[in-house]
Amino acid sequence: MKQVYFDNAATTPIRDAVIERMVEVMRTQYGNASSTHSMGRSAKSLLERSRKSIASFFNVNASEIVFTAGGTEADNLVLYSAVRDLGVTEIITSKLEHHAVLHTVEHLQKKFDIAITYVNLLDNGMIDFTDLERLLQSPNKKLVSLMHVNNEIGNKLDIKKVAELCKANDTLFHSDTVQSIGHYKLDLQAIPIDFLAASAHKFHGPKGIGFAFIRKGSGIKASIFGGEQERGYRAGTESIHNIVGMEEALKLSYANLEKERSQILELKTYFIERLKSLSAKMAFNGNCENLDESTYTLINVCLPIAPEKGGMLHFQLDLKGIACSKGSACQSGSNQNSHVLSEILNAENLLKPSVRFSFSCFNTKEEVDYVIDTLKDFVEN
Repeated sequence: MKQVYFDNAATTPIRDAVIERMVEVMRTQYGNASSTHSMGRSAKSLLERSRKSIASFFNVNASEIVFTAGGTEADNLVLYSAVRDLGVTEIITSKLEHHAVLHTVEHLQKKFDIAITYVNLLDNGMIDFTDLERLLQSPNKKLVSLMHVNNEIGNKLDIKKVAELCKANDTLFHSDTVQSIGHYKLDLQAIPIDFLAASAHKFHGPKGIGFAFIRKGSGIKASIFGGEQERGYRAGTESIHNIVGMEEALKLSYANLEKERSQILELKTYFIERLKSLSAKMAFNGNCENLDESTYTLINVCLPIAPEKGGMLHFQLDLKGIACSKGSACQSGSNQNSHVLSEILNAENLLKPSVRFSFSCFNTKEEVDYVIDTLKDFVEN
């Protein structure tokens, strides 16, 4: 059976060079980075070289990079400590955030009785900046948490504008950048962001490893207690092979960024054209059809398919070997509608199947054609 992988927003295949580097480290660098003997010191040296290398891509100090198990842990570390240790009493966010943020702030509200304020959205899911500026006038100690690239509809936030607004209003700014790190360059000296979260498996690295950027002097404290690893932010023996794998993946992503971005953008444009040719009733969710204001790595399309026929669509796509998603992979086991689409679609379109197709440099136009041929039997003209 033909296999087509269009679910790269959920996770990406690991590059061969990353696997080779990780295997080499597992074979030769198995010392504990906290041990004082030569093998421990060697592992520690690798760890810190990777930290310094990762920091260099964002123009920050190595001490501001904290390794975590992934983006979810990084989000939790920042948000929890901001309330517990920094005195934040109000979090401003949006209803389109990843559940790693939404569920965390809901927990913090129950535990600490903080205020949660949701910024208004435009019809296409973009942030209403006028409303954000209004919310920033609140006298509370505030933190804004808004993602850079939405993982379901691909909307791209003007992260620099938000960061500057927050700074001008004495407000902390945290961004879940899981979908953008490795795909966009961020100079964190030019962008006054306080905290961000990243995950290696979104840019062809291993699963189970990510990092938080924590601006020096922020006051953030540990959420996992034990040893003194990660400068006390995050106890536990570091996974050296995963950290080195993440560094290698990030290095390769940025080394090949322009070439691969051009290739993937061309593929996305071609996919949009083929979908439109399939039916005049094709609708694109959020801002993903706008090539300037959405990521080049995904589209989310509301297909003109009757609900009784659409119920079997994902099953049929899977039978054809096509891997895609109806929303975030983290909620794919749920029977509920996507919380993102529920905020921006009307009742009629919510009944129709929406599919997220997300791309990498390993995808081809031939794969797009195969998907289009498969959809022909379902879509209404």
